Amino acid sequence: MANVTFKENPVTLLGNEVQVGDHAPDFKVLANDLSEVTLTDSKDSVRLISVIPSIDTGVCDAQTRKFNEAADQLDNVKVLTISVDLPFAQKRWCGSNGIESVQTLSDHRDLSFGEAYGVAIKELRLLARAVFVIDSNDKVTYVEYVSEATNHPDYDSALSAAKAAQ
Repeated sequence: MANVTFKENPVTLLGNEVQVGDHAPDFKVLANDLSEVTLTDSKDSVRLISVIPSIDTGVCDAQTRKFNEAADQLDNVKVLTISVDLPFAQKRWCGSNGIESVQTLSDHRDLSFGEAYGVAIKELRLLARAVFVIDSNDKVTYVEYVSEATNHPDYDSALSAAKAAQ
């Protein structure tokens, strides 16, 4: 498993670490209208999945804004932001911040995504910061588990991987 810290304290990640070349695991999360969303719902598209601990923190805010700005430049790429925030909080935050190009999804109910991708933090019931790119054939083409959950991911590498997967 990836070695991850949260505020410099080691944390335990639940689930299975995903690696480049793996078949992307399916998951079940909630959209802002409480409908269920799975990986299959975005088939035939490249998916850039931005994973954040909580939308209401500075780095998570910046990460979501960065991928929202980039989303319009990516053809046939769906940008998904997943956290354990409640769908209502995600919807409120997006509305207050003009976020329209990424889809925010909540893993609060089952930690389905967190465990399938090895990002569920046992001690905090949050998701570790990570970025995954999955091609239209459900093959994982890029993985970044950010070693310190309060740090930013490598935006340029993630966006390059999403463009390459198109």
